[in-house]
Amino acid sequence: MTQPVLYVDKLNVALPSGADRPMAVQDTSLQLHAGETLCVVGESGSGKSVLATTVMGLLDKELTVASGVVQLLGESLLDANQARLRALRGRAMGMVFQEPMTALNPVMRCGEHIDELLRTHTDWPSSQRRSAVLDMLAQVRLPDPERMWQSYPHQLSGGQRQRIVIAMAMVMKPALLICDEPTTALDVTTQKDILQLIQTLQQETGSAVLFITHDMGVVADIADQVLVMHRGVAVELGSRDQVLRNPQATYTRELLAAVPSMTPPPARRIADTPPLLRALAVGKTYDTNRALHDASLVLRAGETVGVVGESGSGKSTFARCLLRLIDPSGGEIFWGEEEIATLPEARLRPLRHRVQVVFQDPNRSLNPRMTVGESLVEGARNFGMSASEAQALAEQLLQQVQLPTQAMARYPRQFSGGQRQRIAIARALACRPQVLVADEAVSALDVSVQAQILKLLGQVQQQYGLGLLFITHDLRVAAQLCDSVIVMHQGQIVERGATAQLYAQPQHAYTRSLMASAPGVSV
Repeated sequence: MTQPVLYVDKLNVALPSGADRPMAVQDTSLQLHAGETLCVVGESGSGKSVLATTVMGLLDKELTVASGVVQLLGESLLDANQARLRALRGRAMGMVFQEPMTALNPVMRCGEHIDELLRTHTDWPSSQRRSAVLDMLAQVRLPDPERMWQSYPHQLSGGQRQRIVIAMAMVMKPALLICDEPTTALDVTTQKDILQLIQTLQQETGSAVLFITHDMGVVADIADQVLVMHRGVAVELGSRDQVLRNPQATYTRELLAAVPSMTPPPARRIADTPPLLRALAVGKTYDTNRALHDASLVLRAGETVGVVGESGSGKSTFARCLLRLIDPSGGEIFWGEEEIATLPEARLRPLRHRVQVVFQDPNRSLNPRMTVGESLVEGARNFGMSASEAQALAEQLLQQVQLPTQAMARYPRQFSGGQRQRIAIARALACRPQVLVADEAVSALDVSVQAQILKLLGQVQQQYGLGLLFITHDLRVAAQLCDSVIVMHQGQIVERGATAQLYAQPQHAYTRSLMASAPGVSV
């Protein structure tokens, strides 16, 4: 048997005192050989990312390696000093993070990011480095490598930024590539492209890939082996087919059961009540760029309408117009009977409680300097509720989203991602809305937490009779949650219909390509 690229034996990583358990990673072992892909799956807090950062020598200072062995091509990484780890990072092991905007320096051009690695690890002259960078940009299939070199990260799309990060990780052809949720925030077509790119580069270089994900569809498409982690413990390790088709651990079976099906449930009957939200021929133009054209919808009480499409399709622009977070260039928007498309802010503000939003990232939408209680009370107070009434409502909503009332005195950073999203939902409900807009509200959550949040959204919709507008790139979630689906492409609605009918018989070529791009359709 050849020497493994990565060898981990009985690794234990200790959490600080006062944590919910003693070990972030407990007694975990694995072997990964050249050309193989090992997918590590598990819910938030399972220890997946701690395992990856331990291998990279980037472990948080609050965590300590208690015992175990971690070897890269036979060399101990736990015994290596910082200088040696810096020499290995980039040259022998590379990492692709989930959010490229946090991995890229916003004041450096994209080409400079890759050139920095070559300057650090080679003695090549600038002309040779520049040629290598341009070759790498072409390898990761970015258009016009010269322009990409000169561009700053904010000038690229999310998928393009992730390709830059992959180019950084792979330019030295490392023996080990670690990917930590690299496609979580990407739409299905971009996700498919990125996964194919990683596999192509792996075939060319022979790298071993440690791929951390919560998307079981991705696992089905790319994994050779699967490691399932739960609360720091490796509960199952085996081949992809063995783990997905014949799981042995109870937790693995629970994870697989939480994956939404691509087959929609039977249609619900929606009462033909007056619309809570209505849009007619809404458009948005930036200078000469038409971001949204002739978009219309109707949303009634108790109804869930999904809007799907890839990045840049116009779905978030449409949602922001409907919320009047941006001003539409044309068309009509009704909140109930009120036409609000051109309403001045002074007259719009008293109506804003009617339509509230839950964003993708609660870290950005919750004020880190305000306690949870302050965040919940603020909205209710802004729309006329007394302090005592707002306090009582906040406590009631926390219980409804299954958080203890003691959470009122804590800050957002003291909660998990799923808990923060529950707080964001409670904050939106505190304004007593008629319509809730969920803009990629579950896309960054693992499947088990995602299932809990979707169940919660269904419960609050039923209790309050809300209209729910659900913006997503996850076709599985849309299949299970939405009564009808709108498909957007290049700023236009190309298809709409009842969910079961649209999924069974998509009419538009773009809808069919979107369905075909969904990872692991058979899972």
